[in-house]
Amino acid sequence: MSRVLYFDCFSGISGDMVLGALIDAGLPFDELKRALGSLAVSGYHVHAERVLRAGVSATQFIVHEDEHGHEAHSHSSHSSHASHHSHTSLQEIFSLIDRSALSAPSRDRAKALFQRLAEVEASIHRMPIEQVHLHEVGAVDSIIDIVGAVFALEWFGADRIAASPLNVGGGMVDSAHGRFPVPAPATVSLLGNAPIYSGDIQKELVTPTGALIVSSYASAFGPIPQMVVERVGYGAGSRDFPSTPNVLRVLVGRAAERPAAADRVTVIECEIDDMNPQIFGVAMDRLYAGGALEVFYVPVQMKKNRPGTLLTVVAPPERRAALADIIFRETTTIGLRHYEVERECLDREIISVETPLGAVRFKLAWRGGHVVNAVPEFEDCARLSREHNLSFKEVQAVALQAYGSTRQNPVIKN
Repeated sequence: MSRVLYFDCFSGISGDMVLGALIDAGLPFDELKRALGSLAVSGYHVHAERVLRAGVSATQFIVHEDEHGHEAHSHSSHSSHASHHSHTSLQEIFSLIDRSALSAPSRDRAKALFQRLAEVEASIHRMPIEQVHLHEVGAVDSIIDIVGAVFALEWFGADRIAASPLNVGGGMVDSAHGRFPVPAPATVSLLGNAPIYSGDIQKELVTPTGALIVSSYASAFGPIPQMVVERVGYGAGSRDFPSTPNVLRVLVGRAAERPAAADRVTVIECEIDDMNPQIFGVAMDRLYAGGALEVFYVPVQMKKNRPGTLLTVVAPPERRAALADIIFRETTTIGLRHYEVERECLDREIISVETPLGAVRFKLAWRGGHVVNAVPEFEDCARLSREHNLSFKEVQAVALQAYGSTRQNPVIKN
């Protein structure tokens, strides 16, 4: 069963909110600290604490700056981009990552994220990429956020990561380049095609760090996918808004089995007790030609104890009127009833299987990614039966054996 991780960004997203949410959802903090410690960045340490945001309990991830003896700027959403931290070049960040104890795939992923960030900065400021200093996200606390997120998401091992549309907030934000409207230029560029909106809170809710992480990992943006939730985590931003919990929610679980395709069809019925039986075949042919999905007859006992026939037609709703005309024209009924129902169908596929007697088409029915029924086409088996002077049952057995030898998954016969 595939693993699913979903970011619910109703109050934005930032790097420290991502780490807080993943710690809250079960990421071992000691393992994260060991991974971050491998960056060999002096003067900083990290911790996580429980906080309340509009009454919701959440985990806040915080970077402390030891050398000044006070808590470092928490690079979370809703805080100014202006920072007194030293900025780091792309090559310096690559060197830090290469010296880390992260796995090789995580090192490559982290460097790819910073490379993408540098390309965005170079494009915005119209400068060569080798001259880019990564300003806000080049500060040590943000390097920790990004590298920590790469480690954390590898730890969870999700097969699919998705996210909600992002609430970017509103108003203005201060950065190293001046005062800009929310979302900031780098945030807009990093979000790419991710759907965004602005809510009531006029603060920056999505930071460049958060935009980088969610846009790089999420394969889809939209409502919560079909999943069985096993863990829920809440990562706190630095501010506490009274009306809305300033948290990022993450849902972790397994993908729920998608139901078989369902659609609505119309069922048309009538009873007939006074028609020449020869006409029933003609009526069935005309109904199929008129777009019916199914046509069948059932013997019934009618009023005055007379034997009759129940005609049932299953059809797309838009074909109801046309098929009713055919029934009235081709049969002796003077009334009918109809109603809509839902039907559920397996996914179907026609394949060709080579057998010692020749090619036979098989109709496969799928559910949940597995073949639940495989039936050789009657016409193909009948044709081969005539050509090889064998019984139909013998040809069908040869076809099923040939199909079984070509499939890795067992066939479940009805």
